[in-house]
Amino acid sequence: MAEQATTAGLTCLVDGESISMETSLQLTELDPGLRNRIKRDYPQAKATDYICGHHLLKYRLERVDSMINADLKQTKKINQKLTRALQSDDYDIIDVNEVLNDNLTFGQKVSDDVARFGGSWGFILVFMFVLLSWMIINGLHLFGVNFDNYPYILLNLVLSCVAAVQAPIIMMSQNRSADRDRMMAENDYHVNLKSEHELRLLHAKVDHLAQNQVPHTMEIERFQLEILGEIRQELAELRAAGHKTPPTR
Repeated sequence: MAEQATTAGLTCLVDGESISMETSLQLTELDPGLRNRIKRDYPQAKATDYICGHHLLKYRLERVDSMINADLKQTKKINQKLTRALQSDDYDIIDVNEVLNDNLTFGQKVSDDVARFGGSWGFILVFMFVLLSWMIINGLHLFGVNFDNYPYILLNLVLSCVAAVQAPIIMMSQNRSADRDRMMAENDYHVNLKSEHELRLLHAKVDHLAQNQVPHTMEIERFQLEILGEIRQELAELRAAGHKTPPTR
C-alpha cells in the first residue's frame, strides 16, 4: 500500500497522465543534452519531474536525428570545401622548360651553346691542341711561320680576348639558369600552397570524425541499448502479468 501511495502521485510532465516509477525516469537521471531538449519544450519542468517511457522515446529519437543531421551537415560542408580545393584552377602551374624554350632569342641560344661547349672536355682538348700547335709552330719556325715569337705576346692577347668575351656569354647563360630556378621555385610554392590547403581540409575532416561523429555514434548506441532494455523490461512485465491472470472458465 505504501508503494502504491508513492507511485500513485507520479504524473508525466508531458501529458499529465499517471505513470508508474518502473516505466518512467526522473529528469535528473537523463543526460544533459536530452534534459535540455525537454526543458526547451517545457520550461516549467523541474529536475524532480518524471517523464514516461513513451514520450522519453520520442525525445531520444529526436536527439538521435539531430546528431545525425548535424554530422551529415558538417561532413557535407567539409566535402564541398575539399572538392572545390581539388578542382581549383587558381594556381598558375606552368611548364618552365617549355616557356623558356618558346621565348628564346638568338643571343640566348648562342650563349647557351657557348656555355655548354665551354664547360666540356671537348673545349679543353681543342684549346690545349690550339695552344700547343701555336707554341710549337712559332717556337720551331715550322713551315717558315714566325708570326708570334717567344714569349708569345700575341697568344697572350688572344687568350685575354677569349676570356673577356667568354665570361659575359657564360654569365648570360647563368642568368637564364637563374630565371629557370626562380620559375621552378614559384611553381613549387603554388603546389605546396595547394597541398597545404587540401591537407588542412583533410585534417578538419578527420578531426570532425574523431571529435563529433565517433562520440555521437557511441551515444546513439547507448540510446539504442537503453531503448532495448526498456522494451525488454516491458515485455517481462507483460509476461509476468499474463502469468498472474487466472484462466477463465
